Amino acid sequence: MSVLIKNGNIVTATDNYVADILIEGETIVAIGQIAASQVLPTTEIIDATGLLVMPGGIDPHVHLEMPFMGTFSSDTYETGTRAALFGGTTTVIDFILQKQGSSLQAALDEWKSRSTNNAVGDYSFHMAVTDFNENTKKEIRHFIEEEGITSFKTFMAYKGALMIDDRQMVDLMLEVKKHGGLINVHATNGDMIDFLIAKHKAEGKMAPLYHYLSQPEVTEAEASGRFADLANYTGCPGYIVHLTCEGALNAVRNATRRNQKVFVETCIQYLVLDASLYENDFEGAKWVMSPPLREKKDQATLWAGINQGLVQVVATDHCPFMWEQKLMGKNDFSKIPNGHPAIENRMELLFSEGVSKGRISLNKYVEVASTNAAKIFGMFPKKGTIAIGSDADIVLFHPTEKHTLSASTHHMNVDYSGYEGWEITGKVKTVLLRGKVAIGNNECKVEKGYGQFIKRNKVAGKI
Repeated sequence: MSVLIKNGNIVTATDNYVADILIEGETIVAIGQIAASQVLPTTEIIDATGLLVMPGGIDPHVHLEMPFMGTFSSDTYETGTRAALFGGTTTVIDFILQKQGSSLQAALDEWKSRSTNNAVGDYSFHMAVTDFNENTKKEIRHFIEEEGITSFKTFMAYKGALMIDDRQMVDLMLEVKKHGGLINVHATNGDMIDFLIAKHKAEGKMAPLYHYLSQPEVTEAEASGRFADLANYTGCPGYIVHLTCEGALNAVRNATRRNQKVFVETCIQYLVLDASLYENDFEGAKWVMSPPLREKKDQATLWAGINQGLVQVVATDHCPFMWEQKLMGKNDFSKIPNGHPAIENRMELLFSEGVSKGRISLNKYVEVASTNAAKIFGMFPKKGTIAIGSDADIVLFHPTEKHTLSASTHHMNVDYSGYEGWEITGKVKTVLLRGKVAIGNNECKVEKGYGQFIKRNKVAGKI
């Protein structure tokens, strides 16, 4: 099976040029001026005139079928990865959550039971370590060297369920560093947040607004600085997930003064939405996530951070819940399932709000939407670029087509949109996943089970 993409404007993290792309099987075999007479008569020819041709997006922060408070996030591996493909994201990295008192292997087995043969798009895993002890420590090497899971997430919040303390964090960092892995962190001060939640509830303040007010900027800034200090001490590569605010980014900025590199991910919602949404009574539950949406000044900081190279990745933290599930917290903000649907919207929103509005360049767009995640998490150059030998994960994108986001047209398994009625500029037209047209004419052309698990390489802590 071969495909020839003709006359497209190819954009990578470093280049921008017009050429053709020849794909054989799952990989790119030639880039240049390729005449139709040079290929087999059976080759599928796609005319990309007037379109941007970019590497498939990589969203390294999603939660599919995630157990939470007796329920599950509403997108399955089938619906979630299919929706991702519709939005131009060809690979996602989900989080396995270790149960306290249980092994990492048991957690992997549980997640495999949901994902294997069910994904439509490609996927990989991070391992969230919630109970680090001598037995867990012995599993780290196996996960990195045999399973191809090279990143380990820690929580500095959610005491009693997910949080590990600084003693465990340092021990884990040293073990992960020894075997060539990386530490991801949810960097917020859990003790302070728990105190504020209890304080607001004791005062009868139960609306979604108090979810936001229980997680002020200082809780994220303090934890981000503390994490950077621990990573600097141990020498372990560190990556802060879903960073939202000026104070937290300034903690990273300060770390660069001692020549430290801390990788930073933000999410599309923190670039385009703000905390005023929490003032809409219980409607604000749609945007209850942790950390919460922040202020306009934080948006400006994050866009600047992208251009300054301090923010390397724009992800989603996609964790959707049906409105009925959100109603679990109708009378108590602390019982609202935390999460926001965005896996399908990320690429188009980032282009519309970033490139079309002149905030970032086309090359920077590809860098933060795909290439950097591939490099940081050990998938480059297999994923994250358009190059000979790379997987043919390719997005054909119309840069000026306008359309409106709505729950009535999206493919995520959730009955509302965080961006209902938004008119955006730029639309995904065709998506190839490993050489096969996965999305075309607004239809999904691959079945569940086509998505593969991507084993990842050891990481060097550099991009």
